[in-house]
Amino acid sequence: MNKKLIGSMFLAMMLLWTAQAQSEEAESAETSQEASSPSQEAASSSQEAASPKATESLPSGLGWRVVRVLEMGTSGKFVHMVLVDLDKEMDKTVYSAAITQICGKATEFCRIRFWTQERFIPEKVTPTPEQLKQQKVEFLFNKAAGIRQTTWSCAVNPDRAQCVKY
Repeated sequence: MNKKLIGSMFLAMMLLWTAQAQSEEAESAETSQEASSPSQEAASSSQEAASPKATESLPSGLGWRVVRVLEMGTSGKFVHMVLVDLDKEMDKTVYSAAITQICGKATEFCRIRFWTQERFIPEKVTPTPEQLKQQKVEFLFNKAAGIRQTTWSCAVNPDRAQCVKY
């Protein structure tokens, strides 16, 4: 077997393992939420009615966490702003695991932007030029446009044929 095939198989196994572990964590969290008291449920449901995205726990995994989720105008489409541990910057399995967990069930649209320094993560959908320079990876899935792509910064993927200098 050639090294690329073995590497691809290893990556696929890691992604499956990560997704399974995260699924088990989510089930465990749901079970503990179901066991919460009625007063907690009432408080939580009233908060959710006011702001559904604000009260939900943001996704996270080994080496990454969602810092914020921003709506693109009033489209109902969201951009997930993700922080990756600086020591995991070159580990593509961390990005793949986040993409799988955040966008795994998306049928129409999903967008994720990744940074390794929280101070550069934008508070708005459109990053400033400095924030864009610090962005490490961007994933976009848009079924209507026929797009499913991952764009790597050259800091993460030094292969000039496969990276973008933001």
